[in-house]
Amino acid sequence: MAAVSLGSLSLPPLKYRKVVVCCSYVNGSLRPITVSGNPPTFVSASGRRIVAVGDLHGDLSKTRRALEMAGVLSSDGQDLWIGGETVLVQLGDILDRGEDEIAILSLLRSLDIQAKSTGGAVFQVNGNHETMNVEGDFRYVDPGAFDECIDFLDYLDEYKGNWDDAFTGWIRATKWWKKKRTSESYWTRWNFLKVSALCSYCTSVSWIFPKILGQRQQAVIARSSLLRPGGPLACELGRHSVVLKVDDWIFCHGGLLPHHVAYGLERMNKEVSLWMRDFSESNDSPAVPFIATRGYDSIVWNRLYSRDSADAKYQILQACNLILPNKMT
Repeated sequence: MAAVSLGSLSLPPLKYRKVVVCCSYVNGSLRPITVSGNPPTFVSASGRRIVAVGDLHGDLSKTRRALEMAGVLSSDGQDLWIGGETVLVQLGDILDRGEDEIAILSLLRSLDIQAKSTGGAVFQVNGNHETMNVEGDFRYVDPGAFDECIDFLDYLDEYKGNWDDAFTGWIRATKWWKKKRTSESYWTRWNFLKVSALCSYCTSVSWIFPKILGQRQQAVIARSSLLRPGGPLACELGRHSVVLKVDDWIFCHGGLLPHHVAYGLERMNKEVSLWMRDFSESNDSPAVPFIATRGYDSIVWNRLYSRDSADAKYQILQACNLILPNKMT
């Protein structure tokens, strides 16, 4: 892994204020998409087709397949946006369980840039696995995803601190880096379980443990440097919301409860983003926003709506009444 000065990277801006962004459109048949909040919280996209895609968990091939089925991604392997004025919302949990997490994040950023040129847009909502990783909880990380972090840091060194170009380009470069990695000696991989199984039959390879353990430590350090609060990938995740309202639709990974609405959607988004970016107006690091990221009833963990109960229906109605009072009366 090359030595990279993460502080030299040009990361997303840290200023926070209410902003409105208009996405371009081509034929003028629809009004421009308007976005309010930083990170995005309220979106007006009247007349557009809205597509939501859930947990992707590091599986790049299935991600492409899902986006192709949704009619927003070309099937020729060029990763081109073909959704026109469609609005795509990804509902979080890109991280963990698969080995191509950064590649998927890169693909979605690239598609968003392309979509805006045709009057569409791509939005992401952070899930519990994004917040877990920013907190340093790597229990569900695939070994290949640790490897991807090492590769990505080496790759970043080639871009001399130009984060935007490096990040959007990773989806095109990832195949080469993976091929380079897998073409190296099998024993350079740090899969401890495979080595342990072999060593139970052959004690002559005990010399390999220090190397394996060293590479495992290197992989954890690489991931931590990218995803710790203020790290490049944490800042990238901090560009996105934990709750998003597009026209009359509410999107979040877990579930929106009345007390979340009372607390304030934009406030929650801002606090999570500040924490991920490790940005505070004081000298202290921002606290982990409990209401959004921790607890069974937080917005990324809430599973109430998966239960068929009267309480779940009541909570849905209450939340809708608070957000869309004129629609529910």
